[in-house]
Amino acid sequence: MAELQYTVASDSENTGEEKSSSAFPESAIGIDIGTSQCSIAVWNGSQIEVLKNTRNQKLMRSYVTFKDETPSAGGVTSNQLLHEREVLSGAAIFNMKRLIGRVDTDPVVSASKSLPFLVQTLGIGVRPLIAALVNNAWRSTTPEEVLAIFLVELRAMAELQLKRPIRNVVLTVPASFSRFQLTRIERACAMAGLHVLRLMPEPTAVALLYAQQQQQIVHENMGSGSEKNALIFNLGAGYCDVAVTATAGGVSQIKAITGAAIGGEDMLQNLMRYLFPDLDRLFSNHSTNDIKSMAVLRIATEDAIRKLCSQTSVQVDVDLGNENNICKVLDRKEFEEVNKQVFEKCESLITECLHDSKVNVEDLSDVILVGGCSYIPKIQNLVKAICKREELYSEMNQLEAAVSGAALEGAVASGISDPFGSLDLLTIQATPLALGIRADGNTFSPIIPKNTTMPARKEQVFTTSHDNQTEALVVVYEGGGKTVEENQLLGFFKIGGIPSAAKGVPEIIVCMDIDAGNVLRVFAWVMMPGNEHPVTPFMEVRMPTVDDGHGWCGEALLRAYGSALDLVTVQKRV
Repeated sequence: MAELQYTVASDSENTGEEKSSSAFPESAIGIDIGTSQCSIAVWNGSQIEVLKNTRNQKLMRSYVTFKDETPSAGGVTSNQLLHEREVLSGAAIFNMKRLIGRVDTDPVVSASKSLPFLVQTLGIGVRPLIAALVNNAWRSTTPEEVLAIFLVELRAMAELQLKRPIRNVVLTVPASFSRFQLTRIERACAMAGLHVLRLMPEPTAVALLYAQQQQQIVHENMGSGSEKNALIFNLGAGYCDVAVTATAGGVSQIKAITGAAIGGEDMLQNLMRYLFPDLDRLFSNHSTNDIKSMAVLRIATEDAIRKLCSQTSVQVDVDLGNENNICKVLDRKEFEEVNKQVFEKCESLITECLHDSKVNVEDLSDVILVGGCSYIPKIQNLVKAICKREELYSEMNQLEAAVSGAALEGAVASGISDPFGSLDLLTIQATPLALGIRADGNTFSPIIPKNTTMPARKEQVFTTSHDNQTEALVVVYEGGGKTVEENQLLGFFKIGGIPSAAKGVPEIIVCMDIDAGNVLRVFAWVMMPGNEHPVTPFMEVRMPTVDDGHGWCGEALLRAYGSALDLVTVQKRV
């Protein structure tokens, strides 16, 4: 059987046309891979340059098309007509960003089963497999492999235009990504031959661009500038991120950051089910006809949402086959009511971020709205109402803000200097999720709280839960839930050699360290009363340590050890 061939729909074919660019060879490129669209930018020596493909497009669709034949020179064309044709055939795989690093029990994965390709799950806590339809046969792959294929094509496109090899990149990621998901992104980059300098939360990248713009304003006015607080709301197809930043002198400090896996994809699926309530029943078999019908409904619904951004109603006419037809006038109020929960979640994220940052809306200098879904009127009105604004910040391109910030970070991280001070920038990041361990039964005990400035190093004292307990299990989690089941398991290790003593006597110190590169290391040692030095070897473990099947690990540890190796919180140390 012939080897499976693939091509990436980023439209980066080599036409022999010469491209011009003044980019410095040392500067890393910035890549913003969105759930539905992606873009690349670079610092060209004097300003940010967003690269275009051979069809003069800055935004390219994030999908990969699998074929059973050798692809045409350089890739396939990413125009709208061909995109729809490939989606209709079931050969196109997209939404990699929503699926990567998730287990098959995740609600996001379950919701992805209505996509016009196959999402295979076992429901046992392992990563899902995804499959494209090639000659009426399913060809399985993984989200990481699909993303790697996509990055290979993006890298080729950038190398063609910049006329130099590309090795170093800065990628934007959702604020809600777990460390496990981040390692999957890094793995995909490695498969594509790319070295990740930074994985930058999307609102943090926007904050860096905002800091540069404010710095330029200060230089033009020959002033020193005062600190400005800004709220950044980023809503794309797959994720919603919110951050509050304090900016002065080119320094952007993230005061609070939060996010969730909610966005335009959820609105799309909600509206699809509203237009056709029997969606799950009709498309349960994933046959060729089912795939085509799903794609037809999806394309029509996408078009309706797009039109509702500029008009109050739209006519939806869809023939799904088998005498299943949709003929309806859809108005904007219906769309907003169908997606009421999505908008409420967006509102709660803004409220949460403002509360965590301890910044009042009256103290916000600017409110920045970016992302592919930022043009939806309900979103604009919602952000304005919460932040008590008549107008939003308008000095940056809503679709290019994140990738532009990534390009700036790429230049700064590469050591590029600018004689005009345009790269005298610094971002002080914050932890989007809390980090801690299991203690006090099944409780998540945070050691590094959410929104802690990075780099960070904090420790906490625990003790044994049983008399003569000589071992302890340190199980590391990430998240914001009160119980460990609500959080993401990162790894575990066992401390041995604890001297026999009554429960509560040994002091087990667990220390967590996040360096400037966002690398997490966990340290542990045991102290006994009267001893100045640790009585057990000093342990150091880099997290995460779990890989595939991490959904099983927590249950397996509980079955193996029960509560025999549990820890009890004593006190916190700063």
